Amino acid sequence: MRLAKVVGNVVSTIKDDGYAGYKLMLIEYFDPATKKPLPPRQIAFDCADAGVGDIVIVNTDGGAGNMLLDDNYAIVDLTICGVVDHYDLR
Repeated sequence: MRLAKVVGNVVSTIKDDGYAGYKLMLIEYFDPATKKPLPPRQIAFDCADAGVGDIVIVNTDGGAGNMLLDDNYAIVDLTICGVVDHYDLR
């Protein structure tokens, strides 16, 4: 799992029927100590009702993403599984 910032929404007017109803967000990983962005930006499925500007926990294991979506057939690489209220590096 990694920390990322949600930097945008992804809107798709046409997509595979298996992905209907899933919210997609544009995320950008960052260095937690400096808060500097680490490119590239990526697209993640949202299971935590995140919004633009939120710091989120991103699950990078596709198998666990399927469990979070409760869908054994979806092909998932990245899943937003939590919104971070606060973090401390001390």
